[in-house]
Amino acid sequence: MKILLNYGLYILIFLSALHVVIARHDTRRLFVELQQLERTNDQLNEEWGRLQLEQSTWAINDRIESLARTELDMKMPEQSSVVLLAK
Repeated sequence: MKILLNYGLYILIFLSALHVVIARHDTRRLFVELQQLERTNDQLNEEWGRLQLEQSTWAINDRIESLARTELDMKMPEQSSVVLLAK
């Protein structure tokens, strides 16, 4: 009976140690995944900043007016053809 109890305790200790090893492995794996996700987040933030800068460059009024004149052959209307509407 005492031997059976000792074997049972040994098995419980072994299973407990195995659970600790598995838990540490999972923790390390999740930490590596977290670091990769943080790197991806940093890269996306950098790209977002570059895209915002690019958008502000493309949206400059002088550039839009220049494109409208050259590519769309648009021009400012004559003062006499402008009609202002009151509210």
